[in-house]
Amino acid sequence: MRKLSLAVCAAVVALAAPALADEAKQDFKLLNKTGYDLKSIYLGPEASDQWSPVKVDQPSITDGMTVNVHFTPGAKTCRWDLKVVYSEDGSSAVWHKIDLCKVEKITIRYDSDKDVTRATFD
Repeated sequence: MRKLSLAVCAAVVALAAPALADEAKQDFKLLNKTGYDLKSIYLGPEASDQWSPVKVDQPSITDGMTVNVHFTPGAKTCRWDLKVVYSEDGSSAVWHKIDLCKVEKITIRYDSDKDVTRATFD
């Protein structure tokens, strides 16, 4: 099956100190443009190795689907790690240090030529 590489997006790494999470909205939209269904999405505070599942209403996130991710008040950080898991083979892709106080939309795509899942952060 596909072997998915981990990708890190340097564009979301800011040099300035992050704003407090409760001062900025962290909610975002995740658009699945991979060509495959996703079984699950996980978020964790930057570099914590602790993953929390993102609850969605459907059993899987189908290709072309957009999921709205909402944060509960009180999160103490803007920077999060994101992990997605494919339904087909259980493989995953991870992105680190995403500043969700600045990002409103994350679009993920699978590049079959390079066997890697990439993300854009808007």
